[in-house]
Amino acid sequence: MKTSLKAALAAAAVSALAALSAVPAAAEEIAVIVNPQNAATKMHTEQAAQFFLGKSSMFTPVDLAEGSAVRNEFYKKVADKDAAQVKAIWSKLVFTGKATLPKEYKTAAEVKKAVAADPNGIGYIEKSAVDNTVKVILTLQ
Repeated sequence: MKTSLKAALAAAAVSALAALSAVPAAAEEIAVIVNPQNAATKMHTEQAAQFFLGKSSMFTPVDLAEGSAVRNEFYKKVADKDAAQVKAIWSKLVFTGKATLPKEYKTAAEVKKAVAADPNGIGYIEKSAVDNTVKVILTLQ
């Protein structure tokens, strides 16, 4: 009897640990970045959403690759949209000829490089990846 109780407790402990490991870690802060020469110093969340949802062409948006966890988190925080909603918005804009898709890059380093090379570029990366090649104008918690 004691052996089966120990086995049951061990199984419960393993299940509890598995459940805890399935809980995602706290999301990292996301920085909206521009070229250091850009005159912008600060931006509101709603303004950033305008650029990344094709409603303004003042800046040239640079996206992380579709399926990226940071990309999904960014669009949720900046526009309260999931990946399918963002894709639908851009599909309509491209189909009607009102906009062209932002260039996509696989890594934060590639996004930084693209933004640093374009005076009108705007992108987003994990805040921990920011360096002096870009300027942060908005931080999303």
